[in-house]
Amino acid sequence: MICFDRPESLAGWHSIDDAVMGGISASRVDYDSRGHAVFSGIVSFANNGGFASVRRRLIAPRRNGITAYALTVRGDGKTYKLSLRVDPEFDGVSYQAKFQAPPEDWLQIQLPLTDFMPTWRGRPVPDAPILDATKVQQIGLLIADQQAGPFRMEIRSIKLLP
Repeated sequence: MICFDRPESLAGWHSIDDAVMGGISASRVDYDSRGHAVFSGIVSFANNGGFASVRRRLIAPRRNGITAYALTVRGDGKTYKLSLRVDPEFDGVSYQAKFQAPPEDWLQIQLPLTDFMPTWRGRPVPDAPILDATKVQQIGLLIADQQAGPFRMEIRSIKLLP
């Protein structure tokens, strides 16, 4: 479980935005003193851009029997993705599941493993193996899908569900 209730819970998180391919979108993850993280920034289509993300490597060992991830979020009504990677590499297959971050009230959103679709640079990878939660080595948050402009999502936790 990742709980964003202390400033040190953001250690290891870093932005990976479309600047890696010439874009100018920008994101960040900050600690809010009310006890949660804030993923925010701006998505721009300039220079063929269009995505912003943050991610970190996982330190804790993964366990068997995971069927879903649960996020407690509050946002701006935009659609985000939880992104999981099963290898330590910077660029490779990413398993992504979409969710909407509702404005105003906090909501726990459950994402079954079957919702995670394999992608590479935003494109489907139909021949990728099914996601094995015991092999997840990186976790991230992403906004893309033609949603230009400012964004802001607050997040309290990311949990593994049996």
